[in-house]
Amino acid sequence: MGRTVVIAEKPSVGRDIARVLGCQSSGRGCLTGGDWVVTWAVGHLVTLVEPDELDEKYKRWSFDTLPILPAEIPLKVIASSRDQFAVVRNLINAPETDRLICATDAGREGELIFRYIYEKAGCKKPFDRLWISSMTDEAIQEGFRAIRSGSDYDGLYRSAQCRSQADWLVGMNASRAFTLRYDALLSVGRVQTPTLAILVKRRKEIEDFKPEEYATVTADFGDYRGMYFREGLEPDTHIPKIDDAKALAAQIKNQSATVLSAETTRRRDLPPQLYDLTSLQRDANRLLGFTADKTLKLAQSLYETHKALTYPRTDSRYLTQNMQEKLPELAARVCRALPFASALELHLHPERVVDDSKVSDHPAIIPTAAMPAQAQRINALTTGERDLLHLVCTRLLCALEEPFVYEETAVTLMCGAHEFGAKGRRIIQMGWKRIWYTFRGSLGGRMNEEEKLQENVISADLAEGMKLPVLRASIEEGKTTPPPHHTEGTLLHAMETAGAADIPENAERKGIGTPATRAAIIETLFKCGYMERCKKSLVPTEKG
Repeated sequence: MGRTVVIAEKPSVGRDIARVLGCQSSGRGCLTGGDWVVTWAVGHLVTLVEPDELDEKYKRWSFDTLPILPAEIPLKVIASSRDQFAVVRNLINAPETDRLICATDAGREGELIFRYIYEKAGCKKPFDRLWISSMTDEAIQEGFRAIRSGSDYDGLYRSAQCRSQADWLVGMNASRAFTLRYDALLSVGRVQTPTLAILVKRRKEIEDFKPEEYATVTADFGDYRGMYFREGLEPDTHIPKIDDAKALAAQIKNQSATVLSAETTRRRDLPPQLYDLTSLQRDANRLLGFTADKTLKLAQSLYETHKALTYPRTDSRYLTQNMQEKLPELAARVCRALPFASALELHLHPERVVDDSKVSDHPAIIPTAAMPAQAQRINALTTGERDLLHLVCTRLLCALEEPFVYEETAVTLMCGAHEFGAKGRRIIQMGWKRIWYTFRGSLGGRMNEEEKLQENVISADLAEGMKLPVLRASIEEGKTTPPPHHTEGTLLHAMETAGAADIPENAERKGIGTPATRAAIIETLFKCGYMERCKKSLVPTEKG
């Protein structure tokens, strides 16, 4: 049997694979051992050529040469990584090499990195595909046992190639057209420009907003309070004129109100789903103040370097059936490893996070079995890595827990000719929120959420026709406010759901961008000067 060459996406991943394969001898840009050679890219080694490399006439930007629509867009080696491309090309084309294994990241972009190298190197040899979702030794070994033919992923490559060429066609043509039209260097992209449009639309809504004054009237019935409302499609508590609110408060003071209805309903808040990359980025932005780019880099480090997380660039929020039996043990180990969770009692329901039909390339982001060992070496993690890992671990425990159960009582009262509504709830079972609040407390935040849940508890013996005294009436004045500027978290959500109403239910993807690329798109908008940060808000600039 001849030699097998394994091509990883990064040197660090290549070294992990080489260790598992027993490749200990160092070569130029590779590691060797027995019949195995492990080499690597450094991200992209090959890319699409620039327009002026297609034809000299495109060196000068002119409307006369637009649109640029070549029948084929050739590939070129990236100058800065030319030496490593030569290493990979020579290894895969060497006569003694008779088998290749693509071990780039198991996703669309990883597939493109390998295929572009393979094509530019002029290689025709057969290759297999290593597809793993964790960088632990066990996961790598299992990946090699379950290796598949590279042709099984031809569809993924065509998808990646289509995305790459579409970006080129839109970017090269639209950027030149806008730059020529407005006499300013403007970068236009297939994803970045619609993303910018989301921000600009919100800015326009804010600028066009005209605030309106209003007041609300609250009646105090002793044990609880009710707010005046007008019936409609949606009950409205706002009173447009302050004088009308004052008059209403004066009318009901020292009067009695009659209970029109009192209804108690038992409700359940199901546990949250596991994290995909976008939902992790949104929560990390909201709770930890991380940018989307920082969250991705930290998650990638926890995956690659520390082996503590599964593959982060996923759009799935469920696990596969074959992962279910290991979840109780994993949850128990994670619970023991977390300083704020070691004393918590778990009530696990692993079946609710398992659904093979909702797992695409990779399952949801969860901690690996290496997490407890990692906790013992916690000083090896940066503060950001530790906080993000704790967030993912907490979400796993919450997702496996029981629902939050409470009784909600809604009361409608009539005082004179005016209706008042009151709502209150009584907690029956804390469920997953017990874990969530414990985690929030570990972040040093104000822990008043649980108390708020118990506010305005309404007596269960209220009945229709009962009369209650109005002890006092209070007025609160305010002004309607415009929608807020987007944060990174809300922008990620807007990107994820953009155009969802116009996309068929059975479409593979919705929104703009992918979980793996959205953070980079946001960073591109900053670099182009199209938007800026104002505290936590993202605000488009005049140029944007």
